[in-house]
Amino acid sequence: MTSAAPPAGGTRWLDNRNVLGALFMLPAAVLLLAFLTYPLGLGVWLGFTDTKIGRPGEWVGFENYEFLWGDSVTRLALFNTLFYTLVASIFKFGLGLWLALLLNKHLPFKAFIRAIVLLPFIVPTALSAIAFWWIYDAQFSVISWVLTKAGLIDRYIDFLGDPWNARFSTIAANIWRGVPFVAICLLAGLQTISPSYYEAASLDGATPWQQFRYVTLPLLTPIIAVVMTFSVLFTFTDFQLIYVLTRGGPLNATHLMATLSFQRAIPGGSLGEGAALAVAMVPFLLAAILFSYFGLQRRRWQQGGGDA
Repeated sequence: MTSAAPPAGGTRWLDNRNVLGALFMLPAAVLLLAFLTYPLGLGVWLGFTDTKIGRPGEWVGFENYEFLWGDSVTRLALFNTLFYTLVASIFKFGLGLWLALLLNKHLPFKAFIRAIVLLPFIVPTALSAIAFWWIYDAQFSVISWVLTKAGLIDRYIDFLGDPWNARFSTIAANIWRGVPFVAICLLAGLQTISPSYYEAASLDGATPWQQFRYVTLPLLTPIIAVVMTFSVLFTFTDFQLIYVLTRGGPLNATHLMATLSFQRAIPGGSLGEGAALAVAMVPFLLAAILFSYFGLQRRRWQQGGGDA
Protein backbone atom coordinates (compact mmCIF):
# COMPACT_ATOMS: atom_id res chain seq x y z
CA MET A 1 0.00 0.00 0.00
CA THR A 2 1.15 3.49 -0.74
CA SER A 3 1.51 5.79 2.24
CA ALA A 4 -0.42 9.04 2.39
CA ALA A 5 1.36 12.04 0.98
CA PRO A 6 2.79 14.41 3.60
CA PRO A 7 0.91 17.69 4.04
CA ALA A 8 1.99 20.57 1.92
CA GLY A 9 4.50 22.94 3.47
CA GLY A 10 1.94 25.73 3.70
CA THR A 11 -0.44 23.66 5.86
CA ARG A 12 2.03 21.58 7.87
CA TRP A 13 2.00 24.07 10.72
CA LEU A 14 -1.74 23.40 11.18
CA ASP A 15 -0.80 19.96 12.54
CA ASN A 16 0.83 21.66 15.54
CA ARG A 17 -1.66 21.59 18.43
CA ASN A 18 -0.23 24.73 20.02
CA VAL A 19 -0.52 26.72 16.80
CA LEU A 20 -4.03 25.44 16.14
CA GLY A 21 -5.10 26.25 19.70
CA ALA A 22 -3.71 29.76 19.37
CA LEU A 23 -5.66 30.25 16.14
CA PHE A 24 -8.89 29.18 17.80
CA MET A 25 -8.25 31.59 20.70
CA LEU A 26 -7.34 34.49 18.42
CA PRO A 27 -10.93 35.80 17.82
CA ALA A 28 -11.67 35.84 21.56
CA ALA A 29 -8.31 37.51 22.25
CA VAL A 30 -9.06 40.23 19.68
CA LEU A 31 -12.47 40.88 21.25
CA LEU A 32 -10.97 41.06 24.74
CA LEU A 33 -8.26 43.40 23.52
CA ALA A 34 -10.74 45.67 21.79
CA PHE A 35 -13.49 45.76 24.40
CA LEU A 36 -11.64 45.15 27.68
CA THR A 37 -7.92 45.82 27.54
CA TYR A 38 -8.13 49.04 25.52
CA PRO A 39 -10.88 50.66 27.67
CA LEU A 40 -9.04 49.64 30.84
CA GLY A 41 -5.77 51.07 29.57
CA LEU A 42 -7.49 54.26 28.43
CA GLY A 43 -9.15 54.62 31.83
CA VAL A 44 -5.85 54.25 33.64
CA TRP A 45 -4.29 56.86 31.34
CA LEU A 46 -7.17 59.32 31.80
CA GLY A 47 -6.86 58.95 35.57
CA PHE A 48 -3.45 60.63 35.37
CA THR A 49 -4.70 63.54 33.25
CA ASP A 50 -7.01 66.52 33.71
CA THR A 51 -9.10 65.61 30.66
CA LYS A 52 -12.50 67.28 30.39
CA ILE A 53 -15.32 66.54 27.98
CA GLY A 54 -14.50 68.41 24.78
CA ARG A 55 -10.95 69.26 25.86
CA PRO A 56 -7.86 67.04 25.70
CA GLY A 57 -6.08 66.92 29.00
CA GLU A 58 -2.51 67.14 30.18
CA TRP A 59 -0.53 64.80 32.38
CA VAL A 60 -1.07 65.72 36.04
CA GLY A 61 0.34 62.60 37.73
CA PHE A 62 -1.37 61.69 40.98
CA GLU A 63 -3.25 64.97 41.40
CA ASN A 64 -6.64 63.36 40.75
CA TYR A 65 -5.96 60.67 43.35
CA GLU A 66 -4.70 63.22 45.87
CA PHE A 67 -7.86 65.26 45.38
CA LEU A 68 -10.09 62.20 45.74
CA TRP A 69 -8.24 61.12 48.90
CA GLY A 70 -9.23 64.40 50.55
CA ASP A 71 -12.71 64.60 49.03
CA SER A 72 -15.45 63.96 51.60
CA VAL A 73 -17.94 62.77 48.97
CA THR A 74 -15.47 60.19 47.67
CA ARG A 75 -14.81 58.91 51.19
CA LEU A 76 -18.58 58.68 51.74
CA ALA A 77 -18.96 56.77 48.47
CA LEU A 78 -16.23 54.35 49.56
CA PHE A 79 -17.99 53.79 52.88
CA ASN A 80 -21.31 53.30 51.09
CA THR A 81 -19.76 50.81 48.67
CA LEU A 82 -18.10 48.73 51.39
CA PHE A 83 -21.20 48.80 53.60
CA TYR A 84 -23.49 47.99 50.67
CA THR A 85 -21.27 45.11 49.52
CA LEU A 86 -20.70 43.63 52.98
CA VAL A 87 -24.31 43.66 54.17
CA ALA A 88 -25.82 42.58 50.84
CA SER A 89 -23.28 39.76 50.36
CA ILE A 90 -23.87 38.36 53.85
CA PHE A 91 -27.63 38.27 53.38
CA LYS A 92 -27.37 36.91 49.84
CA PHE A 93 -25.15 34.08 51.04
CA GLY A 94 -27.36 33.18 54.01
CA LEU A 95 -30.66 33.35 52.11
CA GLY A 96 -29.16 31.74 48.99
CA LEU A 97 -27.77 28.80 50.95
CA TRP A 98 -31.06 28.31 52.79
CA LEU A 99 -32.99 28.44 49.52
CA ALA A 100 -30.58 26.02 47.83
CA LEU A 101 -30.95 23.51 50.67
CA LEU A 102 -34.73 23.87 50.46
CA LEU A 103 -34.84 23.39 46.69
CA ASN A 104 -32.55 20.37 46.98
CA LYS A 105 -35.27 18.50 48.86
CA HIS A 106 -38.01 16.46 47.20
CA LEU A 107 -40.70 19.09 46.66
CA PRO A 108 -43.82 18.99 44.49
CA PHE A 109 -43.50 21.07 41.30
CA LYS A 110 -39.78 21.42 41.99
CA ALA A 111 -38.86 22.43 38.44
CA PHE A 112 -41.56 25.11 38.37
CA ILE A 113 -40.46 26.48 41.75
CA ARG A 114 -36.84 26.70 40.57
CA ALA A 115 -37.92 28.64 37.50
CA ILE A 116 -39.90 31.09 39.65
CA VAL A 117 -36.96 31.54 42.02
CA LEU A 118 -34.70 32.51 39.12
CA LEU A 119 -37.04 35.26 37.85
CA PRO A 120 -35.68 38.15 39.98
CA PHE A 121 -32.21 37.56 38.56
CA ILE A 122 -33.22 37.38 34.89
CA VAL A 123 -35.52 40.43 34.96
CA PRO A 124 -33.63 43.47 33.61
CA THR A 125 -32.08 45.50 36.41
CA ALA A 126 -33.70 48.76 35.28
CA LEU A 127 -37.17 47.19 35.44
CA SER A 128 -36.48 45.82 38.91
CA ALA A 129 -35.29 49.26 40.05
CA ILE A 130 -38.43 50.94 38.69
CA ALA A 131 -40.59 48.39 40.49
CA PHE A 132 -38.77 49.04 43.77
CA TRP A 133 -39.03 52.77 43.14
CA TRP A 134 -42.81 52.39 43.21
CA ILE A 135 -42.68 50.07 46.22
CA TYR A 136 -40.61 52.67 48.11
CA ASP A 137 -42.61 55.69 46.95
CA ALA A 138 -43.22 58.16 49.77
CA GLN A 139 -46.95 58.50 48.93
CA PHE A 140 -47.96 55.23 47.25
CA SER A 141 -45.70 52.65 48.92
CA VAL A 142 -47.47 49.31 49.25
CA ILE A 143 -45.26 48.49 52.25
CA SER A 144 -46.29 51.63 54.10
CA TRP A 145 -49.93 51.04 53.13
CA VAL A 146 -49.93 47.50 54.56
CA LEU A 147 -48.17 48.58 57.76
CA THR A 148 -50.60 51.50 58.17
CA LYS A 149 -53.65 49.28 57.69
CA ALA A 150 -52.19 46.82 60.20
CA GLY A 151 -51.83 49.64 62.73
CA LEU A 152 -48.06 49.22 63.03
CA ILE A 153 -47.22 52.74 61.81
CA ASP A 154 -49.19 55.98 61.76
CA ARG A 155 -47.54 57.62 58.74
CA TYR A 156 -45.85 56.48 55.56
CA ILE A 157 -42.15 55.64 55.72
CA ASP A 158 -39.78 57.83 53.73
CA PHE A 159 -37.76 54.97 52.26
CA LEU A 160 -35.68 56.95 49.77
CA GLY A 161 -35.69 60.39 51.42
CA ASP A 162 -33.83 59.50 54.61
CA PRO A 163 -30.12 58.61 54.23
CA TRP A 164 -30.10 55.41 56.27
CA ASN A 165 -33.53 54.32 55.05
CA ALA A 166 -32.26 54.78 51.49
CA ARG A 167 -29.13 52.73 52.19
CA PHE A 168 -31.08 49.80 53.58
CA SER A 169 -33.74 50.08 50.86
CA THR A 170 -31.18 49.80 48.07
CA ILE A 171 -29.49 46.91 49.89
CA ALA A 172 -32.86 45.11 50.13
CA ALA A 173 -33.39 45.57 46.38
CA ASN A 174 -29.92 44.21 45.64
CA ILE A 175 -30.53 41.20 47.89
CA TRP A 176 -33.80 40.45 46.11
CA ARG A 177 -32.00 40.45 42.77
CA GLY A 178 -28.90 38.56 43.91
CA VAL A 179 -30.28 35.72 46.03
CA PRO A 180 -31.49 33.63 43.04
CA PHE A 181 -28.02 33.64 41.47
CA VAL A 182 -26.42 32.40 44.69
CA ALA A 183 -29.18 29.88 45.33
CA ILE A 184 -29.12 28.30 41.85
CA CYS A 185 -25.32 28.05 41.82
CA LEU A 186 -25.21 26.48 45.27
CA LEU A 187 -28.04 24.15 44.30
CA ALA A 188 -25.95 22.94 41.37
CA GLY A 189 -23.10 22.32 43.81
CA LEU A 190 -25.36 20.43 46.21
CA GLN A 191 -26.46 18.08 43.49
CA THR A 192 -22.87 17.05 42.81
CA ILE A 193 -22.54 15.65 46.35
CA SER A 194 -23.05 11.90 46.33
CA PRO A 195 -25.95 10.65 48.54
CA SER A 196 -23.63 7.88 49.78
CA TYR A 197 -21.89 10.43 52.03
CA TYR A 198 -25.16 11.19 53.80
CA GLU A 199 -26.02 7.49 54.05
CA ALA A 200 -22.67 6.79 55.69
CA ALA A 201 -23.11 9.74 58.04
CA SER A 202 -26.60 8.53 59.03
CA LEU A 203 -25.26 5.05 59.77
CA ASP A 204 -22.68 6.67 62.03
CA GLY A 205 -25.48 8.42 63.90
CA ALA A 206 -24.89 11.94 62.58
CA THR A 207 -27.72 14.42 63.14
CA PRO A 208 -28.96 16.62 60.24
CA TRP A 209 -26.90 19.51 61.59
CA GLN A 210 -23.79 17.35 61.81
CA GLN A 211 -24.35 16.13 58.26
CA PHE A 212 -24.54 19.75 57.10
CA ARG A 213 -21.53 20.80 59.17
CA TYR A 214 -19.20 17.93 58.32
CA VAL A 215 -20.44 16.74 54.91
CA THR A 216 -22.33 19.45 53.03
CA LEU A 217 -20.36 22.53 54.03
CA PRO A 218 -16.81 21.18 53.41
CA LEU A 219 -17.76 19.73 50.02
CA LEU A 220 -19.65 22.88 49.04
CA THR A 221 -16.98 25.34 50.15
CA PRO A 222 -15.14 25.57 46.79
CA ILE A 223 -18.45 26.40 45.07
CA ILE A 224 -19.26 28.92 47.80
CA ALA A 225 -15.90 30.61 47.28
CA VAL A 226 -16.40 31.00 43.53
CA VAL A 227 -20.05 32.05 43.75
CA MET A 228 -19.47 34.60 46.51
CA THR A 229 -16.49 36.04 44.66
CA PHE A 230 -18.74 36.77 41.69
CA SER A 231 -21.45 38.03 44.02
CA VAL A 232 -19.06 40.45 45.73
CA LEU A 233 -17.75 41.68 42.37
CA PHE A 234 -21.26 42.24 41.02
CA THR A 235 -22.33 44.03 44.20
CA PHE A 236 -19.23 46.20 44.53
CA THR A 237 -19.57 47.42 40.93
CA ASP A 238 -23.35 47.81 41.01
CA PHE A 239 -24.48 50.79 38.96
CA GLN A 240 -27.86 50.32 37.29
CA LEU A 241 -29.89 49.59 40.42
CA ILE A 242 -28.55 52.57 42.35
CA TYR A 243 -28.63 55.00 39.44
CA VAL A 244 -32.23 54.22 38.50
CA LEU A 245 -33.48 54.01 42.08
CA THR A 246 -31.79 56.98 43.80
CA ARG A 247 -29.07 58.42 41.52
CA GLY A 248 -26.89 58.52 44.63
CA GLY A 249 -29.28 60.52 46.81
CA PRO A 250 -30.35 61.67 49.25
CA LEU A 251 -27.30 63.76 50.23
CA ASN A 252 -24.97 61.28 48.46
CA ALA A 253 -26.06 58.61 50.97
CA THR A 254 -26.38 55.89 48.33
CA HIS A 255 -23.59 56.95 45.98
CA LEU A 256 -21.33 54.00 45.24
CA MET A 257 -17.92 54.40 43.67
CA ALA A 258 -19.34 53.31 40.31
CA THR A 259 -22.18 55.83 40.33
CA LEU A 260 -19.96 58.65 41.61
CA SER A 261 -17.39 57.88 38.93
CA PHE A 262 -20.07 58.17 36.25
CA GLN A 263 -21.44 61.39 37.75
CA ARG A 264 -18.05 63.06 37.90
CA ALA A 265 -17.04 61.90 34.41
CA ILE A 266 -20.17 62.30 32.27
CA PRO A 267 -22.65 64.80 33.77
CA GLY A 268 -19.80 66.56 35.59
CA GLY A 269 -17.49 66.57 32.56
CA SER A 270 -14.33 65.65 34.51
CA LEU A 271 -13.23 62.55 32.64
CA GLY A 272 -9.87 62.38 34.40
CA GLU A 273 -11.41 62.51 37.86
CA GLY A 274 -14.10 59.97 36.98
CA ALA A 275 -11.51 57.62 35.49
CA ALA A 276 -9.38 57.91 38.62
CA LEU A 277 -12.40 56.95 40.73
CA ALA A 278 -13.04 53.92 38.54
CA VAL A 279 -9.38 52.84 38.68
CA ALA A 280 -9.46 53.19 42.48
CA MET A 281 -12.00 50.36 42.53
CA VAL A 282 -9.55 47.90 40.97
CA PRO A 283 -7.49 47.12 44.13
CA PHE A 284 -10.65 46.15 46.02
CA LEU A 285 -11.78 43.89 43.19
CA LEU A 286 -8.35 42.28 42.94
CA ALA A 287 -8.35 41.68 46.69
CA ALA A 288 -11.66 39.79 46.44
CA ILE A 289 -10.39 37.69 43.53
CA LEU A 290 -7.07 36.88 45.21
CA PHE A 291 -8.79 35.97 48.47
CA SER A 292 -10.91 33.42 46.63
CA TYR A 293 -7.99 32.17 44.51
CA PHE A 294 -5.63 31.50 47.41
CA GLY A 295 -8.47 30.05 49.44
CA LEU A 296 -9.20 27.52 46.71
CA GLN A 297 -5.58 26.38 46.81
CA ARG A 298 -6.12 25.00 50.29
CA ARG A 299 -6.54 21.26 49.96
CA ARG A 300 -8.85 21.07 52.92
CA TRP A 301 -11.37 23.14 50.93
CA GLN A 302 -11.15 20.74 48.04
CA GLN A 303 -11.10 17.51 50.01
CA GLY A 304 -13.04 18.36 53.14
CA GLY A 305 -10.06 17.61 55.34
CA GLY A 306 -6.93 19.21 56.71
CA ASP A 307 -4.09 20.68 54.73
CA ALA A 308 -1.60 18.16 53.46
